[in-house]
Amino acid sequence: MTLRLLPPTLVNRIAAGEVVERPASAVKELVENALDAGATKIDVILNEGGKASLTVIDNGKGMTPEEMQLAVERFATSKLPSDDLFDIRFLGFRGEALPSIASVSRMTVTSRTPEADSAWSLFIEGGEKHDPEPASAPVGTRIEVRDLFYAVPARLKFLKTTQTETGYIQDMIEKLALAFPSAAFTLSDEKKKRLDFKPVPPTEEIKRVAQVIGEDFAENAVTVQAERDGIKLTGFAGLPTFNKATAAAQYFFVNNRPVRDKVLLGALKGAYQELLASDRFPAVVLFLTLPPEEVDVNVHPAKAEVRFRNAQAVRGMIVTAVRQALMSSGHRTSSTLAEEALDFSIPAPSFLPMSPTTGKPASFPSYRPKSGYTAPRTMNETRTLFRANETFSAPIAEDISEEIEQAVSASPIEDPDAFPPLGLARAQLHKTYIISQTQDGIVIVDQHAAHERLTYEKIKQNMESGDAAAQYLLLPEVVELSAEKQEAVLRQKEELEKTGLLFDLFGGGSVVIRATPAVLGEVNAKQLMLDIADTLIEFGDSLSLKERIKKIAATMACHGSVRAGRKLDVSEMNALLRQMEAVPYSGQCIHGRPTYIELKLKDIEKLFGRRE
Repeated sequence: MTLRLLPPTLVNRIAAGEVVERPASAVKELVENALDAGATKIDVILNEGGKASLTVIDNGKGMTPEEMQLAVERFATSKLPSDDLFDIRFLGFRGEALPSIASVSRMTVTSRTPEADSAWSLFIEGGEKHDPEPASAPVGTRIEVRDLFYAVPARLKFLKTTQTETGYIQDMIEKLALAFPSAAFTLSDEKKKRLDFKPVPPTEEIKRVAQVIGEDFAENAVTVQAERDGIKLTGFAGLPTFNKATAAAQYFFVNNRPVRDKVLLGALKGAYQELLASDRFPAVVLFLTLPPEEVDVNVHPAKAEVRFRNAQAVRGMIVTAVRQALMSSGHRTSSTLAEEALDFSIPAPSFLPMSPTTGKPASFPSYRPKSGYTAPRTMNETRTLFRANETFSAPIAEDISEEIEQAVSASPIEDPDAFPPLGLARAQLHKTYIISQTQDGIVIVDQHAAHERLTYEKIKQNMESGDAAAQYLLLPEVVELSAEKQEAVLRQKEELEKTGLLFDLFGGGSVVIRATPAVLGEVNAKQLMLDIADTLIEFGDSLSLKERIKKIAATMACHGSVRAGRKLDVSEMNALLRQMEAVPYSGQCIHGRPTYIELKLKDIEKLFGRRE
């Protein structure tokens, strides 16, 4: 076996395998070059998802013929003036993009600088350069890539369908559009224009976010802004109740570079802890800006990953800033919950129009009953079903009537402008849900979930401050515990006593409870101790002290909250609503579910056909 140097063309094709994985990779490199050139308008045109051809047109500063010839050589760049790999201030800096793409395709570069009288065009086929030729084009650069991977046919076999490849490109352009809101972006193919992002002013980035992610996110997001030790964090964080089934709606940018980084993902998870169910993901758009020497963007060929010099400081800043932003939202919950609730409703049939062909009323629209429903087959079954429903619903109707009478007698007609944010309680349904009237609609509150969040926040605050009131038992409660459970609670005795739970060892396998947290009110002390012991055993020493405090607080909150099935009077219901308005995160329970749903009057009118 003889050693030899690989020919330059083959070297470029190997580099293309690292840099250009699919058409989206090529578009990404070309669009980033356009942004680095100062472009404010970028158009991307595809044919067959970029497999047949892809074209990127920008209005940047352009290139001279000499620069064009140099640009398609390996490691030629204008973006490292000081040769310092830790002073990178541009998106593309490796000098690999153009030569790598050109080595596996037929590429035409057409460019014109503002000072030039005309444009110049350069054609490269499989890495072979031709001489520049005069051309007609406006200021800027146009790069057309045809027959991508024709020089490496094996790579073509790994490409997906046209629709899938187009989706990858669209996703990439959306991310860059979020990072550069002042630039215009379009994406077109042989069928239609798929993206058309207009530029937005620097102070109105939320408009670009709405263009890319949707108006729903813009309406259900809070602004994140923080700065510390030269690190700046800006962006938007979705309300906890505006969550997704996957992490697809999480966008991170480091110095305007789209990245997926485990430090950032971990920080986001920490910021939303206790606010989301374990199988749900928040929606965020976060921009992290820090000095170039504090981050290494050269750890991945496609620059999709970064490494922070002080990862702990970055993580702490994200957790604190996002948490504070969510706290500032108070009791807000997602506005999309109303739409989801309305989706479950069955539209009432309207008056049927006359058929123009038969002159008879048109047929009713088809309706498929919900799963689990069995239609009665005989008249006797129908009568039985009717009588059963009548018997079941009668006492509920009386209960509702009684609550409404109480509400009306306790609360005279108010000034419409005097309604609190969560309104005034009007009724309690099924001893579980509070119905409140707001200025322009109604609010339905899950009394147990809401009070559980309020109790949790109070317990956690007491534990962190070490200043919790204890409610002494008239007769101390002796609780039998296994050796494992006894050891678990005694190990955390100091922290548990900060909540107001006072107990001591009582010989053998028992502990004696002398007081319970006052915030819980009347509580089954024995069951509370058993549940806390189970919680401590389940998580053991795998959690930090702070995390164990949260788990203990969650267990206690479940015991101390108003249970579903408990009848509340109007004053109790209103007191709960006022507490929700004053306590952060009260829009969702400790398990991540919403504590209330608001229906606007216009939504209710739609149900009754009063509004289109």
